[in-house]
Amino acid sequence: MISVDEARARIVAGLKPVAVETVGLAQAHGRVLAKPVLARLSMPPADVSAMDGYAVRAGDATAGASLRLIGEAAAGHPFSGQMGPGEAVRVFTGSVIPAGADAVLIQENANAEAGFVQVTEPLTARHVRAEGEDFAVGDEVISAGRRLSIRDIGVAGAAGYPWLSVHRKPRVAILCTGDEISLPGEPVPAGGITNSNAAMLAAFVTAHGAEALLLPIARDTEDAVAEGAEAARGADLLVTTGGASVGAHDLVQAGLTRRGFALDFWKIAMRPGKPLIFGSINAMPVLGLPGNPVSAYVCATLFLGGAVTALGGLAYQAPKFVKARLGANMKANDHREDYVRAVLAENGDGWLATPLPVQGSGMLRALARADALIRRAPFAPAAKAGDFVDILPLDGS
Repeated sequence: MISVDEARARIVAGLKPVAVETVGLAQAHGRVLAKPVLARLSMPPADVSAMDGYAVRAGDATAGASLRLIGEAAAGHPFSGQMGPGEAVRVFTGSVIPAGADAVLIQENANAEAGFVQVTEPLTARHVRAEGEDFAVGDEVISAGRRLSIRDIGVAGAAGYPWLSVHRKPRVAILCTGDEISLPGEPVPAGGITNSNAAMLAAFVTAHGAEALLLPIARDTEDAVAEGAEAARGADLLVTTGGASVGAHDLVQAGLTRRGFALDFWKIAMRPGKPLIFGSINAMPVLGLPGNPVSAYVCATLFLGGAVTALGGLAYQAPKFVKARLGANMKANDHREDYVRAVLAENGDGWLATPLPVQGSGMLRALARADALIRRAPFAPAAKAGDFVDILPLDGS
């Protein structure tokens, strides 16, 4: 058995980002930018007013001064003339500052009457946003390799981009195996169980920016698994669940081998999730998760999420653990790295992580209640309530 860290490193080592495509700006949210956005426009594109008021020469706007009002410059309608000494132009937030002016007298500090503007309070600031104050033509406003936020979409639009080059969504094929599983809503025969893994993993990869391709359930024969692998042809990653252990009916590796599967590793020194498989069929990576739903979810959290985001063009990042205090005593650990479901509460100086009393690998209701995974290192000694431990917050995923 290999360690969790070694397994993670071997999974991501050969992954390459998927191809690039061009999409409309409004459709680019959540995608990973493939080429940097270099501003085609300056923002603002000219000196503009930051307030409603009057464009003036700063030296003219002394208390008690009377300035001749010679025009108006609404936003989008610049004043076409030249402003001279002792003159003013009515402006609004976003108006282009007229030629000859260098400040804005805010309207609260002025009275306009009969074609003149009376300065009631002297200037305390110029209230002008300079051309290119936010960014200038040629500036890199968004770097490649970033998942585009709503705010990024706004910046790209301001920089003059109707289209963006992004990595397409990775296609992740999901193949659940087993004679015992039925689709949700179907009758469940004696000895059977509803397939929760397919929808759960589809939601997981979708949340990580990929497109889930749900394949028909493969029954417990090598032929069925091989057919499932064939149906995944063209996917960027194949994920299987079930059939990864050592029982007589665990036929995933044998079925995949019929389609050219090359094994990288099998079995990790962790709990839950020991019988995890990783390899490839030609250029397609294959990640074989355990069939137990909690094990499948924990392995997805530790390994699948990072793999999907790396395929999608993001720089790989390992799961981010933080410190929390234990809410209950924990026994010493054995030789496997343990991931314990826990609920979180704030205790005034950080998080308090309390292990759930039920840790079975089929306990989905307990998994849904969990807020975090407590990581217990191999051979970790017994821990007492109040001790610090590493936790991986699940963030609603």
